[in-house]
Amino acid sequence: MTGAHASDPILAIAGLRKSFGALTVTDDVTLDVAPGELHAIIGPNGAGKTTLIHQISGMLRSDRGKVTFRGRDITGLNMVERVRLGLARSFQITSILDGFTVLENAAMAVQARSGSSFRFFRPAAAERALNTEAMAALAQVGLEDRADRRAGSLSHGEKRQLEIAIALATAARVLLLDEPLAGTGREESGVLVDLMRTLKSSHTIVLIEHDMEAVFSLADRVSVLVYGRLIATGTPGAIRNDPDVRTAYLGEEAA
Repeated sequence: MTGAHASDPILAIAGLRKSFGALTVTDDVTLDVAPGELHAIIGPNGAGKTTLIHQISGMLRSDRGKVTFRGRDITGLNMVERVRLGLARSFQITSILDGFTVLENAAMAVQARSGSSFRFFRPAAAERALNTEAMAALAQVGLEDRADRRAGSLSHGEKRQLEIAIALATAARVLLLDEPLAGTGREESGVLVDLMRTLKSSHTIVLIEHDMEAVFSLADRVSVLVYGRLIATGTPGAIRNDPDVRTAYLGEEAA
């Protein structure tokens, strides 16, 4: 898919702002994401990237601004309602249920999508239809052979893969991935980069990531957030060579 050239954005945010007391964390952020594109958001620590993802996902209510998803204004919807429309996220810190199996974690995501609450655990792993869809999500990320393991026994990288499987199990059209490579070693990072490259063919992805090598190899477009404001959006090549971006963030990383 060549989503970067699609005419209608699948996700559009306009004038998003969030303050905590006197501190403005996101400041008039306006951004479009095309269907099928992997759009990376980069910036220094404290730039407001995770807060922005919270606002897009519905985890955090914005002070002002608008979020449009597939042509629908979803600004007033909560996180669960946005997930059911096809907008799902993974967390910067893994959020899986360690005491349940890998399959049960994915099955509960399928169940939640259908309208049941996450607290309604009992039938999740017992229903064949749930398990079939859950196994399909695990297969997409390469964890089908881990289905019966307790999630808490997975390696750090495998937990990241499971988080993505959980997002896929909600039938997401857009994946919001918050630093999926954080804390992973070279081998695990390679697996996750390959996974994201594969998912690009079927999903739109918004990626927050500090690994610039991964960002520039994966992204169709890159947006740079500094002190809560977007200072540039463009192709990886344009961003790498933008003097303002080099000064504000990339520095020697872009050399």
